[in-house]
Amino acid sequence: MKARNAFAALVALVVIGLAACAGPTPATAEAAPALTPAVAAPTTAAPQAIRQQVEVTFYAAADNDPPGSAEIAYPNSRHTAAGGTGTYADPLTLATDPREIRPGVVVYYPPVKKYFVMEDDCAECIDDWSTNRTPHVDLWTSNSADPVVQNCEAALTPDGRDTIIVNPPTDLPVDPKPLYAGGRCWPNT
Repeated sequence: MKARNAFAALVALVVIGLAACAGPTPATAEAAPALTPAVAAPTTAAPQAIRQQVEVTFYAAADNDPPGSAEIAYPNSRHTAAGGTGTYADPLTLATDPREIRPGVVVYYPPVKKYFVMEDDCAECIDDWSTNRTPHVDLWTSNSADPVVQNCEAALTPDGRDTIIVNPPTDLPVDPKPLYAGGRCWPNT
C-alpha cells in the first residue's frame, strides 16, 4: 500500500509538472515573440595546413598537353585555362595526379613565394603516383609558347624533393613578379 501511495504521488507530481510546462491557458495566453532562428555552426573545420615533401617541376604552354595551349583538365576550379598571378585570390595553376591532390586544393610553394591551385593533369606525375606513390607537382610558369621558357622551368626546378604547403594560410608572403615574362625568368622578371 505504501508503494502504491508513493507511486500515485509521483504520478501526481509529473502531471502537475507537465501542466506547469504547458504555460497559461489559451484564454490568457499572450502572443509569443518571434524567435530568430539560430545560425548553425559550420560542421567542418578549415583544413589544416600540411607541409609535404614532393618532386617539383614546372611547365608552360610550350610543354603543355596539347602543346602551345593553356588548356587544363579541371577548368572552373579557379580558372578556365592555366594561369593566375600567384596570390591566394588568384593562384597559379598546378598539375598533378588528382588522387594525390584533389582539384581545387590550394598549395603554397615557399621558394617562389606563390600560391598554386590544383586544376590540371600531369602525365609524369600520374605515372609517379601510380607506380610508387611518389608525390610530384608540376607548377605553371607562363602562357608563353616560347621554347626559351623551358630553360626557365629547368632553372626553377629544384634538385630532389622540396616542400610545398597544402591548404596554406591565406596570408603568406607573395612575390608579385611573374615566373617568366618577356624572355626573363624569376626572380629577374
